[in-house]
Parts: sequence; C-alpha cells; structure tokens
Amino acid sequence: MILFFAVLIGYVCGSIPFGLLLTKAAGLGDVRSIGSGNIGATNVLRTGNKKIAALTLFLDGLKGAVPVLLLTHFATPQAGMIAGLAAMVGHIFPVWLDFKGGKGVATSLGVLFGLFWPLGLIFIALWLALAFAFRMSSLAGLASSALTPLWAYLLGRPDLVLPTALIAIAIWIMHRANIGRLIKGEEPKIDLQKRA
Repeated sequence: MILFFAVLIGYVCGSIPFGLLLTKAAGLGDVRSIGSGNIGATNVLRTGNKKIAALTLFLDGLKGAVPVLLLTHFATPQAGMIAGLAAMVGHIFPVWLDFKGGKGVATSLGVLFGLFWPLGLIFIALWLALAFAFRMSSLAGLASSALTPLWAYLLGRPDLVLPTALIAIAIWIMHRANIGRLIKGEEPKIDLQKRA
C-alpha cells in the first residue's frame, strides 16, 4: 500500500505541467508551439520571459522534492526514493498532455535535494559552471546527471547510486535528439541577451 501511494503521489506531483500553465497564464501562448516544443524551463526561456522561466525551473524542481520529502517523513526513505522516481516519470510522461512532457532535469534536481541535499548543490554547481562555459543547457544537464551517481558514492551514499543512475539514464534518453545535435555541433545555445 505504501508503494502504491508513493508512486501515485510522486506521479501526480511530477505530472503538473508548470511550464505550460505559467506561459499560458502570462499570455505567452502555448510553449509547446515554440522552440523544442518542450514544457520545461529551457524552452520557456525561449519565450523571452526570464521570470516565467525561472519560476518554471523552481516549481519543476519543487514537484520533484515534495513527494520525496513527504514519503520519507511519513513512510520510509525507500518510499521517498520511489516517489522521486515516480515524479520523474510524471514530468516526462504526464497523462494530461498525452504523455508528452519535459526532459526531467529540473525535476531531477528537486528529487536530489529531497533525497540528499548535498547532491542537489553539487548538481547546481556543475550545471551552472558548464552552462556558463558552453551556454548549452542540454550539455550541462547531461554531464551533471552523469556525474551524480559518482558523487553519491564519494559522499558515502551508495544507496543513492542506483536511483541517481536511473535518473541519469532517463535524462540521457530524453536528450537523445540534443545529443545528436551536440555531436554535429548544431545544438542551440542559451541566449542571455533576451530581456523580460
């Protein structure tokens, strides 16, 4: 029964399409009709509205952290772990949007903070360093996620190696088109000149 609630709560939280809801509320239209067609913060940024993109990033992270913290507190750490993975599935495959959601980076960050906050801080530090160096969100997310299981092990949390590896695999699968463009040198860069 605990497993069922962990999956249900995690999936429902993760499936809330904040990027779509916020852009529509702000009068920016359907974010799925621009850029990559994704509902995540990176594509929301392509609307030119940095505040809405930042809010999307925060809320997408929050919907990953909340189910982990809830289930860890009221049930077990293992239930929290399962809820976090379910939140990732909900974000990537939301039933409300015909199972076409985001790519999972922001939500995975929230899950990391919920599981073990130092991992979340390291992920942010790596992402920011790579994003500013290369100005490519996808590259930053791919590299940061790939290194997370190693950091979990080095920080004395071998129990988190498998869940963080599963999260990294999901992120890499969802970024397969980006990986193809990175290999070809065609991946678009973050435009820091937009104002909103």
